[in-house]
Amino acid sequence: MAPPAPPLLILHSLSSVSSKLTFQVTRPFSAHTDNMLGTLCSLITALTCVSGVTVVTQKPPVVSLRKGETVTMDCNLGTGTNAAGWYKQIPGGAPQFVVAFRHSWSSPTYGSGFSSPKFTSNHQSTSDYRLIIKNVEEGDSAVYYCKTWDNSVNEYVSQFDPTHVINVLHVFSGSSLSPPVLTVFPPSSAELQSNKASLVCLSSQSVPFADVTWLVGGSPVSSGISTSTAVQQPDHTFQISSYLAIQTSDWNMDKLYTCKVSLGSQTSQKNINKSDCPTEE
Repeated sequence: MAPPAPPLLILHSLSSVSSKLTFQVTRPFSAHTDNMLGTLCSLITALTCVSGVTVVTQKPPVVSLRKGETVTMDCNLGTGTNAAGWYKQIPGGAPQFVVAFRHSWSSPTYGSGFSSPKFTSNHQSTSDYRLIIKNVEEGDSAVYYCKTWDNSVNEYVSQFDPTHVINVLHVFSGSSLSPPVLTVFPPSSAELQSNKASLVCLSSQSVPFADVTWLVGGSPVSSGISTSTAVQQPDHTFQISSYLAIQTSDWNMDKLYTCKVSLGSQTSQKNINKSDCPTEE
């Protein structure tokens, strides 16, 4: 009998997110100190949307790794040339400061519990930084995101967006992930009596991370979406609920709506429109 395949590591990121959440603080990455960066972790709970100049983006879209290998995550600071700070957040837990690095520093600064050589950061330019995690294992599973100081608005800027997946690292057993199982529900008859209604997409999967998107007539939708965090079910699967707010008039025009869920290299999608739904008596 062949030995079981080692666990795989799946990394997701969404580099197309344009919204920015900033951390309202009073000073930039100006000191090579762990205390200052550790304090910033607690400020994530006070996020405020602003329209700063610096746009932080992360990539790559998807990376699959086996346990024990090395993962790299890239962060571009846009017009910013300050330090890049990397954070780890397990769903339902507090964010943890991992590491920060600036092109002018001789070495990275680490948060509590993180150190070289497993974790490190380097730069390819004054605005391109990389987080490197060696010998990945189950405990590395989390959401990772970077942030930087925007001198133009005197605030911290991140691509972190709770409604989308950004650099999610997940270890799972087996040689591959099973695709998510989707169920899409039409608007209720009571909702359709008003001008607004909602579609519901339930995704059932083996891991707690997935990227949910909606399309109308084949084109991605960027507004009116509300997606929950994953909830573990009695059978040890995870369920994510996503809602799309729509106009009753659009539903009556028989537009085609699509719920699409990406999980590593696996993607599932399910369509719904008025004509395919049974008419309630």
